[in-house]
Amino acid sequence: MSRSDVLVDADWVEANLDSPSIAIVEVDEDTSAYEKNHIRNAIRIDWTDDLQDPVRRDFVDQEGFEKLLSAKGIANDTLVILYGGNNNWFASYAYWYFKLYGHENVKLLDGGRKKWELDARELVEEVPERAATDYKAKPQNKSIRAFRDDVVAAIGSQNLVDVRSPDEFSGKLLAPAHLPQEQSQRPGHVPSARNIPWSKNANDDGTFKSDEELKELYAEEQVDLAKDTIAYCRIGERSALTWFVLHELLGVENVKNYDGSWTEYGSLVGVPIELGANK
Repeated sequence: MSRSDVLVDADWVEANLDSPSIAIVEVDEDTSAYEKNHIRNAIRIDWTDDLQDPVRRDFVDQEGFEKLLSAKGIANDTLVILYGGNNNWFASYAYWYFKLYGHENVKLLDGGRKKWELDARELVEEVPERAATDYKAKPQNKSIRAFRDDVVAAIGSQNLVDVRSPDEFSGKLLAPAHLPQEQSQRPGHVPSARNIPWSKNANDDGTFKSDEELKELYAEEQVDLAKDTIAYCRIGERSALTWFVLHELLGVENVKNYDGSWTEYGSLVGVPIELGANK
């Protein structure tokens, strides 16, 4: 798999803004960012309201994903280009969702909103209209999703990559510093996990680092890419970006995202937990 299979640059997006076969989709941590301005012809997916089940702590199911994409005017053969702020943090999360439900024709805008703004490219307030479709999703691809029992079984034998900040990993914080310190009942990390913050995968302009730089990053932290790998964070969104880097950019086959992440694991009874920095 080459980078062009999973990434497009800003020049490509500008040249294809009016293509009817493409859907440009913004997904942000700040769900109000789209309302202020966005790339022309882009639509929005709200990660909190659109992608999460309103009752259970889980994703929308297959039927819910079908309804969402149908309402957004996305068809099975639509090329979806995802982008967002903060180095494509939540855009990568949405990318993983699309792959989870079998939509293969999806790519990230390299650099996301940050690079687009640094280039002083056009942003608008107008919201486009797209005709509804009859989207059909596939059953979840469980080969890219890890569950809590998978994580416990992986301790000491597989790669566990904790992509949170060092303060979250060590147990000083339960969540990113700018968010409420809640959710999990205990701080710390899964034993044998390596702490490689998700942001280390990106350059200052929000674009992804080169394959060589990325391989060096994980090698320095003793991650053997020949082994099965599980990435996790707090709710699975930052680790989705690490999953993208390992699985989609570097072509590592057996990589899973643990979307329950520390919010689930840190509230389980009886599971092993460690405190402190990387050893």
